[in-house]
Amino acid sequence: MNVSNQQEDTLLTNRVIEIAIRLALIFLIITLCFQIIKPFTIPVLWGIIIAVAIFPLYNKLTLQLGGHNKLAATLYTLFALSLLIGPTLIISESIVDTSSHLAQSFKQGNLLIPPPNKSVSEWPLVGEKIYDLWSQASSNLEATLKQFFPEIKQVGETVFSALAGIGGSVLQFIFSIIISGVFLANAQGSHATMVKIASRLTAKGQGSHFTNLATATIRSVTLGVLGVAVIQATLGGIGMYIMDVPGWGLWTLIILVLAIAQMPAFIVLLPVIIYVFSVTATTPAVIFTIWSLLVSLSDNILKPLLLGRGMETPTLVILLGAIGGMILFGILGLFVGSIILALGYELFMAWLDRENTQELSNNE
Repeated sequence: MNVSNQQEDTLLTNRVIEIAIRLALIFLIITLCFQIIKPFTIPVLWGIIIAVAIFPLYNKLTLQLGGHNKLAATLYTLFALSLLIGPTLIISESIVDTSSHLAQSFKQGNLLIPPPNKSVSEWPLVGEKIYDLWSQASSNLEATLKQFFPEIKQVGETVFSALAGIGGSVLQFIFSIIISGVFLANAQGSHATMVKIASRLTAKGQGSHFTNLATATIRSVTLGVLGVAVIQATLGGIGMYIMDVPGWGLWTLIILVLAIAQMPAFIVLLPVIIYVFSVTATTPAVIFTIWSLLVSLSDNILKPLLLGRGMETPTLVILLGAIGGMILFGILGLFVGSIILALGYELFMAWLDRENTQELSNNE
């Protein structure tokens, strides 16, 4: 009897050791795989998001090309890269030209700031301070710059750091667009894989539902947040370009970032309006002001139309998920946050419906 118990203990010990070794190897493989794929995680996630968002248009292009999906994916990739690189080069050229012009004019002593209108001093709260500072800069720019050199240096470092980060983001998006083209070329296989993953993580038969929910959420956020931000930045940039505002490319980029962050574009356009009134005639300045107000208020019209379109999930849930996700994870959180909150909302509502169904069946 003791011999039998000892054999069982030995077998149990060997099995525990074997299971522990297997678990350790699995954990090691998973850890190494994660470390290897970690540098590509963000571009791949963006590639998935772009592919999902653009798929309806890509599908139409494929049909027009007689079902040649690889040709359609190639054409899409080239077109998307041109849309990204083209405006980036234009905005970069504007920033470089403006910076070079300012640096050269300052070096030659030709950089002049027009004096402010007397009406500036009548602005509430800050009018007199702005008027005095503006007048000082207009009469003696070099002394004004020396007076505020620490603040100017800090702002300059922040701006250059942000521009460097934007440059890295553009390179990342180029890589992501190429990845999205690969996903689109294998759209059916990619979708089937996502359904399988979702099915393994959810209840039986729910994989397709949650995959479609995530797809609809991505497209909703793309239209309602990024789409509106691009429209606002484009319209604002057109207005500043027509009015020949110095550094209009940089201001356009700032409007885009603020609009994505759900902040009003008027934060940028207000000082631009003040500048336009100080250097141009009244009529074009008033027209530009009206245009800027329309640009700033356009999100109030466009967002309800585009955000949550074609979804049963309430628009407020999508918007809160996008804002909260961006606060936690940056711009990628726009999609991650909205998808997670939408999935959580659907799971919560399914739980409520199940509880109500059980109560009704018990009452019957």
